[in-house]
Amino acid sequence: MNQDKVHAALFGLAVGDALGVPVEFKDRDYLKRFPVKGMLEYGAHGQPLGTWSDDSSLTFCLAESLCKKYDINDIGKKFVQWRNEEIWTPHGQVFDIGISTNQAIHSIQTGTKPILAGGYSEMDNGNGSLMRILPLLFYIKDLKIEKRFDIIKDVSSITHAHIRSVLACFIYLEYAIKLLEDKTKREAYKEMQIEVNYFLNNNAVCSQNEMDKFHKILENQVENYQVQVLHKLEENEINSSGYVLDSLEASLWCVLNSEDYEETVLKAVNLGKDTDTTGAIAGGLAGLLYGYDAIPYSWINVLSRKEDITKLCDELSMKYRIKEK
Repeated sequence: MNQDKVHAALFGLAVGDALGVPVEFKDRDYLKRFPVKGMLEYGAHGQPLGTWSDDSSLTFCLAESLCKKYDINDIGKKFVQWRNEEIWTPHGQVFDIGISTNQAIHSIQTGTKPILAGGYSEMDNGNGSLMRILPLLFYIKDLKIEKRFDIIKDVSSITHAHIRSVLACFIYLEYAIKLLEDKTKREAYKEMQIEVNYFLNNNAVCSQNEMDKFHKILENQVENYQVQVLHKLEENEINSSGYVLDSLEASLWCVLNSEDYEETVLKAVNLGKDTDTTGAIAGGLAGLLYGYDAIPYSWINVLSRKEDITKLCDELSMKYRIKEK
C-alpha cells in the first residue's frame, strides 16, 4: 500500500475518532480514573470495536467528492446521501449527527444551495465543519493564501458559516499545510502563526473581536489581557467541549505537547467530553506529523471499513499526486 500523507491524515483522523467514540460525553475526572489506553467497544453509542463517527463519515464524503473535482454542490450532495442513504457509515446506519449539521443537510435536501446552508449565528459554532475539513488540504495546498481562505470559507459554510468556524478551519488547515511540508510541529506552528496573522491583519475578512478570540493560538496581543501561549497552558486550562474554539485549542495543545501519534490521540481522547472529535482533529494532524507507520497497526487493523478507506486514500492521493518524501 502507498503509505503517503493522505493515508496518514485520513487514517490518523479515523483512528482518533474511533478511540473516542465509546467514551464520548465522559468527563475528565472519569477518564483520569479509567483512561482510554486503546480501542474499546460499545460504551456511549453501543458500537463495535473500531467504529468511527460522523466526524470520519463526513471527512470521507468530502474526500470522495474531491477525488472527482472540487464542486461545492457535489460535496453538499454527498452529505445528504450520508444522512439519508447512509453512504460512508461504518455499519450502514447513522448513529451520531450534530444539530447544526443536521439542520444544514436538511436545508440542502429541501433546495437550499450548499454554500448557503450553514448557520451564521454565534450559536452555530460547534465543531461540525472543523472535524471534517482535513481532506481539503490536498486540494488547496498549492494555492495562494487568499484563495485558500475563500475555498475553506465555502466548504465550512455548508454546515457552519459563522466566521469563527471559518477561521478555526483556516488556522487548522494552514498548520496542516506546514506539516505536509515536513516541518517539525513547532516550526510548522510558528510559520502558521506568522502567515495567518499577516493575512488577517491585511485582509478585512473578520473583525478584531473575532481575531482576538484566537489569541491563545495566534498569540495576538489583546488589550488589558496577558497573552497566553497555548502549548504552555496546563491541562486544566484546556477545554474539550463541542465548541469549535475549544476543539481547535485542545487538538493543537495535544499535538504540541506530545511526542508521537499514540500519545497525541490518547491525550486528546482522555481530555473528555467531545472525545471522538478532539481525537479526530488531533489525530489527523498527528498522522501528517508522524506518518502512517506511526499509527499502531493494531488500531488500524480493527477499524471499520479499513479496505474502503484505503481505496479512498489511494484515489485521493493519485488525484493530487501526494507522495511520501
